[in-house]
Amino acid sequence: MYVNRMLLTAALVVVALIVQVTVLARLQLPGAVPDLLLLTVLGLALVYGHTAGALVGFVAGLLADIAPPADHAVGRYALVLCLIGYAAGLTKPEAGQHRSATVPMLVVASAAIGSTLLYAGVGALVGDTAARQVGLTGLLATATIYDLLLAPFVVPLVMALARRGEKDPLGAEPGGGSAGGGMRAYGWLASGASLSPSGSGLLGKGGKPGKVKAGKRTSRNKTMDLSGGGRSKTAGLKGVKRL
Repeated sequence: MYVNRMLLTAALVVVALIVQVTVLARLQLPGAVPDLLLLTVLGLALVYGHTAGALVGFVAGLLADIAPPADHAVGRYALVLCLIGYAAGLTKPEAGQHRSATVPMLVVASAAIGSTLLYAGVGALVGDTAARQVGLTGLLATATIYDLLLAPFVVPLVMALARRGEKDPLGAEPGGGSAGGGMRAYGWLASGASLSPSGSGLLGKGGKPGKVKAGKRTSRNKTMDLSGGGRSKTAGLKGVKRL
């Protein structure tokens, strides 16, 4: 599962970076540039969670820092995407999936504004005043608009691919056995009888269907009958999970 996740993440990040540098950066749009790499990190963080989101964001940002024609300090965008990926991963619900597109779109809008502010803030700390010369307000507005327009085509696709690469945890029981195999470990089956393949009867030691013989009514059986309020003997197996 982790190998598939790493390979898928690496492929998505590399493709997003190539398209970002070779296509989107050359469109000469006013203001900011649509950030495909940011949207890819957001899509992965919404599926994988905050820890993996921070790691993916750091690696993706570091690749963007060293990819030509980068003109800023190495590690600047890595720090930004690491924080953004961590924050986006915190919005992952306990069920694993968002029920509507409202939360992902709010995450995209917040990430577009937050990444621009963080990038400009880190640049101000290292002496880069390009953001103030261009106009921070215009950058915030255009970055948010571009990312929101591109998000419906990128984020759902990335999230679908990430979920498809995840292994279904319900496919097998812990220890490699199936649910039926786990039922055979109960004490009332340890005497040699086991569930039939159809789940409706018992098998004897030779694997052939066996009959349940009526024995003497002990005090325990009488107690079960009295607590059942006149129910049939089959009702005594109510607590056993039927297959």
